[in-house]
Amino acid sequence: MGRVVGRIVRRLTEFSMRRPGTTIGAWVLAVGAVIGLAATVGGTFADDLAAHGSQSEKATNLLAERFPTASDGSAMAVFAAPEGQRLDRFRPAVDAAVARIGTTAKVTKVSDPFASGTISPDGRIGFAEIVFDRPSRELGLGPITAIVKTLEPARTAGLTAELGGEAAYVNAAPPSSGTEAVGLLVALVVLVVAFGTVMAALVPIALALVAVAAGLAAITLLADTMDVATGAPTIAAMIGLGVGIDYALFITVRYRENRVSGQDNATALTNAMRAGGPTVVFAGGTVVLAMTALTLTGLGVLTTLGLSTALVVVIAVATALTLLPALLSLLGDRIDRGRLPGRRRRVERPEHTLWWRFAHRVSGKPLRYLFAASAVLIVLAMPALKMQTTFPDSGSDSASTTDRRAFDLLAEGFGPGVNAPLVVVADLREASTDVPALSRRIAADPGIATVGKPLLSPTGDTVVLTTVPTTAPSDPATSRTLERVRALLPPNVSVTGLTAMTDDLTRQLDKTLPVFLAAILTASFLLLLLVFRSVVIPLKAALTNLLSIGAAYGVIVAVFQWGWLKSVFGLDATTPIASPLPTIFFAVLFGLSMDYEVFLLSRVREEYEATGDTTESVARGIAATGRVITSAALIMTAVFLGFVADSSPIVKMLGLGLATAIALDATLVRVILVPATMSLLGSANWWFPGRRTRPAAPQDGMSQSGEFSPTAHGSSPRR
Repeated sequence: MGRVVGRIVRRLTEFSMRRPGTTIGAWVLAVGAVIGLAATVGGTFADDLAAHGSQSEKATNLLAERFPTASDGSAMAVFAAPEGQRLDRFRPAVDAAVARIGTTAKVTKVSDPFASGTISPDGRIGFAEIVFDRPSRELGLGPITAIVKTLEPARTAGLTAELGGEAAYVNAAPPSSGTEAVGLLVALVVLVVAFGTVMAALVPIALALVAVAAGLAAITLLADTMDVATGAPTIAAMIGLGVGIDYALFITVRYRENRVSGQDNATALTNAMRAGGPTVVFAGGTVVLAMTALTLTGLGVLTTLGLSTALVVVIAVATALTLLPALLSLLGDRIDRGRLPGRRRRVERPEHTLWWRFAHRVSGKPLRYLFAASAVLIVLAMPALKMQTTFPDSGSDSASTTDRRAFDLLAEGFGPGVNAPLVVVADLREASTDVPALSRRIAADPGIATVGKPLLSPTGDTVVLTTVPTTAPSDPATSRTLERVRALLPPNVSVTGLTAMTDDLTRQLDKTLPVFLAAILTASFLLLLLVFRSVVIPLKAALTNLLSIGAAYGVIVAVFQWGWLKSVFGLDATTPIASPLPTIFFAVLFGLSMDYEVFLLSRVREEYEATGDTTESVARGIAATGRVITSAALIMTAVFLGFVADSSPIVKMLGLGLATAIALDATLVRVILVPATMSLLGSANWWFPGRRTRPAAPQDGMSQSGEFSPTAHGSSPRR
């Protein structure tokens, strides 16, 4: 497999180096065409929250078929008078706002809070229910933004006026803090320090931006053919920036090492691409495998997150294999422009590096270092045992958003359950139902606050009961109430609504998680088995990666669920962990951790094939890749930490979890656990059925693993 990939990469890169202008021109045309198409025919993003085969999906489909108006989207314009005053004193302002909302596009009905009685017992808070002409997930941002603007005169009159409810939450504008730019600035600084020249630092960033721009445009086109999750662009951009910089960085470092060792530019670039190209393919392949495994959850929102991110990663690999060699070929000696004062071109022997000395220190006392690093990771992971997950709702949003402020006002005025309505749907064609008796049974449950009046479909064969629980959407008690209500319903009656749908999603995640984890672990094991022709290496990689992922889970629980250092991260309050995030974390982190595993072990493998000395090959491998892996980890950590400054707690969770795992993986795992375990295992690291001796030295420039060997192509000899 390595040889096949090596041949394909060699042909691609040789063409790009021979015809750099053609390659760059093709990329410009392709990216421009994709962006242009996305701007003209690209779709909008919508979260597919259906758990396929669930009761909520069944009820939703029934409503769409027989009672479309009951499945139309809804929202609530919430009005609150100042403390100590009543809302009726501001009735002209409320009436004017209601009238303006009624003229907004896609609004079919808006209720008068005074006429409908939706005023809180103390008279201070009221809401007008808004009905749209289509389901919430098909609305888009436009109508929501328009309604928010119509509320401004009410605010001017002295009222607090916010927009909440299902449609407002589902179509909320994604927060934008501009933190991606901060991450890129940090990345530029790290690269300038690592390379010593400004031009060399700009190349990886330029390639990452091209990959992300093309990837986001492609995701927009994908959204025209299927429901792509609203969070897909954010996650894809986050991962795309990280891996795009990493892949270009890895190859550029090899290229500059070859130049410094005395190779001419063409030879240095050819050798760098032959050595680094296959490694980038396999590293990117692990990320793509991990992200596409999200399709196994059966949840549309996670499936499209995975496919979108995998699409950006594939484009990042393509830029590294074609656009990068074309740019480096054109730049030539100009890659060294903008050199920092005091930085000179020099060849540093491995045994003179701090990385080499530290690796030997770890190898000298492997058990001590193995125990210490493992203990730190296990302690950090312990809070994960107390993780509580729930599907995010408006209560999880930042207090700066209108849907969160409406959520809090509604809970204050009418109780927390008003934000978690359940929609009970009775199919009268399937069986006759005593609706009044059904209403009484539901209302008798201690977790139910009110049961609304029955709504009969135009054909008289479907009945809808809007039911309000006593607890909030994310409260575990609401899930238990839903379970009790469903248990007392006859077979022809089912429950839907956003709260029921998200509860079903969480339950399906719990069921499919073992399959998802097994698939990722198996696929990654097989890929590394093929790359390194070793059984032990993939097993060790999986175990060490699980430790760093577990530690990231623990940090997230401690900060967000327990509230440790919450003020440092700008959190308003503690919050349960969003139920999709552990699954997303695992896919992303396992893929990225395998990136570094492939980068490091590819170099270790080269050294082992040449020497047969495990300890020395690990030390030289770490010496050769320590700087690039550390730089890559710093860059990716900076990119991810930039998202911690976002106003959304969910985005904060994602950014902090990813940054923590990458930082731990590049330090405790790669620098300590890997040399310690490999030193203990010795030649057993490379055990493979049927292999009796260590692999022969590589021939024709390719190692047994499919990697290009520098010693076979005139690189500076190892001493």
